[in-house]
Amino acid sequence: MLSQALTVAVAALDLATDAGWHARLALRFAPRGPATRLVAREHHGPLAVQRTFQAADGSCHAYLLHPPGGVVGGDRLEIDVAVESGAHTLATSPGAAKFYRSAGPRAHQAIRLTVDADARFDWLPQETIVFAGADVASTTRVRLAADARHCGWEILCLGRPVSGAPFDAGRWDARLAIDRDDRPLLRERLDVAAATRDGPAGLRGFPVIATFWATPATPALRDALHALLAAQDAPAGATLVDGLLVVRLLGDSSERIRHLLQTCWQTCRAALDDTAPAVPRIWAT
Repeated sequence: MLSQALTVAVAALDLATDAGWHARLALRFAPRGPATRLVAREHHGPLAVQRTFQAADGSCHAYLLHPPGGVVGGDRLEIDVAVESGAHTLATSPGAAKFYRSAGPRAHQAIRLTVDADARFDWLPQETIVFAGADVASTTRVRLAADARHCGWEILCLGRPVSGAPFDAGRWDARLAIDRDDRPLLRERLDVAAATRDGPAGLRGFPVIATFWATPATPALRDALHALLAAQDAPAGATLVDGLLVVRLLGDSSERIRHLLQTCWQTCRAALDDTAPAVPRIWAT
């Protein structure tokens, strides 16, 4: 699994005819003595990891940076993270990702995460803000070994509700795939166009949508999150299928949604590891 992921990460890619930044980042984490270290890093264009941090729970925290501060039409971002057997890693970002209005070309984002046997990996980026007029295709692919432990989330804010700027034009087309031992656990697609997002079969007017997942999970853990979500005043639900726990939420504030998902993550990680997880320091700044 690991060698295949790294091969994909460094392969040459067809840039088509779109003009824009092409940025690629490939990371590999492995245990080194009692700690987890970033043992390989390859990057091209404006994607980077400045440094990693050793957390109190023994995990290695990495902050992914996109120096331009935003993505426009024609840009392509690719992120590959591979976590070797026995490693314990968390990846997040120092701030929100921003996808700006496109002048025509579509922006592309591809995220590939590979977690080997007896490894733990948390993929917890801060929210993605999609400006009106953006046109984006995004894919997230997670490949897990049989006994890998993994939590992840995606938080999407359509428009800028705090500034009174609605998502009144544009498109967000996102796909999420999670496999365990090459067997599909989840296939999901969210294709949101400004013209249809507010219907009863859409997002009901909520500008923020989020998905959280954790595996392996139990019915007791699902019930704990059900109780947590029941206190919310916005649509939320949790499902458990084949050991994959998935939480979906709608809301008005990406900050409130992120704090709620942080509680979901801490609850799940404590159940999976029998210990409280270390919260990234960047979230407090």
